[in-house]
Amino acid sequence: MARIYSRAHGKAGSKKPLIFRAKWCSYKPKEIEMLVVKLAKTGLPPSQIGLVLRDTYGIPDVKKLAGKSITELLDEKGIKRKLPEDMSSLIKKVIVLQKHIEDNHNDEVAKRGITILQSKINRLVKYYKRSKILPQDWKFDKTKAEMFVE
Repeated sequence: MARIYSRAHGKAGSKKPLIFRAKWCSYKPKEIEMLVVKLAKTGLPPSQIGLVLRDTYGIPDVKKLAGKSITELLDEKGIKRKLPEDMSSLIKKVIVLQKHIEDNHNDEVAKRGITILQSKINRLVKYYKRSKILPQDWKFDKTKAEMFVE
């Protein structure tokens, strides 16, 4: 099946191995948990925490080694973000595109891009309301988009 807004097909890409053995990683789950919390307190989002753990500490997969994902570990420790990371990154893109459209009124491709971004955000909002991550009265308004992003 094709992607929604492009004509791309397929599921090509790297896959993680079924049997996971990280013999070089000497960190215990408690140590990994402490590293995740320490990096979150510096203000890094969960995706960046995973990259730092992989690149600097040699921890290939937090979920396999600690038994929980990074967001689950942060939720347990009470470190929560206002919005999920994927939605906040989409909102940041909307803000950038709005500023671009203000300067370039005739850019039709950018206008289509902002429409596509808003529909992606609306789909995510519907999902997060269903799974009770966002409150039921939460709404996205592109005129107040900068208010949502930290």
